[in-house]
Amino acid sequence: MIYLGADHAGFDLKKIIKNYLDSIGVANKDLGNTKLDPDDDYNDFAKKVAQKVAREKGARGILICGTGNGVCIVANKIRGIQAAIAHNEFTARMAKRHGDTNILCLGGRVVKPTKAKKLVKIWLEEKLSPDPKYLRRIKKIFALEKNL
Repeated sequence: MIYLGADHAGFDLKKIIKNYLDSIGVANKDLGNTKLDPDDDYNDFAKKVAQKVAREKGARGILICGTGNGVCIVANKIRGIQAAIAHNEFTARMAKRHGDTNILCLGGRVVKPTKAKKLVKIWLEEKLSPDPKYLRRIKKIFALEKNL
């Protein structure tokens, strides 16, 4: 399951991504905002999606705000989350290949819809590299959470 969330700055792109996921047969659920509200806060949707992803084995998320920065910061505060921002094909690929991310963050004001769909496709299809150095680094990240 892919959980989606966006504030007002990512609202339109989230609808496009949802339609794209539907068109390629990827199960998804929109966790909000469900209506365009210029006064909403990205924090609320990032928290909701990140908590769902953290609790549900195999779940992933896509979060969208103006730049992707805000939702990424919030999502990474939730234990068990590896969120990364992608703004081009390389960053989308590496987010998964080297970081084993479970949440992809996009900027609704910086990534055009066609590019966003391409980034989502790359991120969904990419696999974690079996190179031991990336596995070691990911283990170190999760070890940090245990010490908080």
